[in-house]
Amino acid sequence: MHIHILGICGTFMGGVAQLAIASGHRVTGCDANVYPPMSDQLREAGVELIEGFDAGQLALKPDIFVIGNAVSRGNPLLEAILDQGLPYVSGPQWLAEHVLQGRWVLGVAGTHGKTTTASMLAWILEDAGLAPGFLIGGVPLNFSVSARLGETPFFVIEADEYDTAFCDKRSKFVHYRPRTVVLNNLEFDHADIFADIAAIETQFHHLVRTLPQSGLIVFNAAEASLERVIERGCWTPVERFNDPAGYRVSGDDARGNLVLHGPEGVVGRSRWQLSGEHNRANACAALLAARHVGVPLAQGLDALSRFVNVKRRMEVRGEVRGVTVYDDFAHHPTAIATTVAGLRRKVGNARILAVLEPRSNTMKLGTMKSQLPDSLRETDVAFCYGANLGWDARAALAPMGARAIVEDELDALVDQIVIAAQPGDHILVMSNGGFGGIHGKIIAGLMQ
Repeated sequence: MHIHILGICGTFMGGVAQLAIASGHRVTGCDANVYPPMSDQLREAGVELIEGFDAGQLALKPDIFVIGNAVSRGNPLLEAILDQGLPYVSGPQWLAEHVLQGRWVLGVAGTHGKTTTASMLAWILEDAGLAPGFLIGGVPLNFSVSARLGETPFFVIEADEYDTAFCDKRSKFVHYRPRTVVLNNLEFDHADIFADIAAIETQFHHLVRTLPQSGLIVFNAAEASLERVIERGCWTPVERFNDPAGYRVSGDDARGNLVLHGPEGVVGRSRWQLSGEHNRANACAALLAARHVGVPLAQGLDALSRFVNVKRRMEVRGEVRGVTVYDDFAHHPTAIATTVAGLRRKVGNARILAVLEPRSNTMKLGTMKSQLPDSLRETDVAFCYGANLGWDARAALAPMGARAIVEDELDALVDQIVIAAQPGDHILVMSNGGFGGIHGKIIAGLMQ
């Protein structure tokens, strides 16, 4: 089959392309911005890439067009496909029908922690010799790729609640029909498509309704929103984590200790490279999900000692003159707060300089701007890129006083960061995009 993918350079659609190639299909694709690293991965996999969405691409005559959710009505290629009545399908639907059908799917859903938890789960299965397939919205450093077909029935997927495509406004995850599902947490997000948290809870319940009686739901006992989802109706066994009387993981960030607790007491101990309460919760969820496919808890706990983490999750990008520069994907206020808190516990009293780009659709709308000062409370100085926002970042961060610095020009922001940095500081850059290559610019500035 020849498939032509519209919006191929996104993490999800790029992963679909790689899985399609591995399944023996011919794949071509287009995007508005064809750029590394995804463009390099795709070309190495044998994908022909086209810049832009011109209608002339119909001449490729694929068997089917696969449409990414970044492609909207008015797109010239999409309009030509519709006008000529050509066959098309969304990315999640194509994946469900051609890759996931008949497999034991393990889905990881939630507002935060999907990528890290899915990466942990895939690694635990891999370490146990189960050779899973996976599609993850990041690059797990244990694998160095974001998607793999796998050699066994097991397939781990990051199950996103964002909508599927222009023609299907259900959440992506309803297509995957997992047997094992992790519900990490549920907060209001994606203000561009959801009116309120109740609307998101409805989508999560649509997911719950697809699970078989022989499946398992692993969910966060600390989340009232997830309890509400389950209370709407559940036909599948549930197992709670972050449960004081049940399964939870504790640890010491400074020492890297990891302790798994169960209903009867301590199950086992290990050491690992990660930090933060959020990552310990992610680990507990991954351990319980892996147990559902036959990996004992103690074995999974041992595997986590060899888990490296995910690219762009507290990734050290460089150290210059005693200043360490990190890259992290955090962009929602809750994720920002937990990321900063994790680094604070790791570095103690050392100064943390946070650098934030409010880039997600929700943040650009200003829906959560009032939460930013509190999410940055454990930082010593917070730098914010204020360009391309529909709200005033200076006013939003005013409660932080002189601890907040806002610049609308990227080079000016870099200059301010370099001037402020001192030996022993930790510069934490947080964005869900490339942020104009700011990490390299900061490092270059520190070297001068």
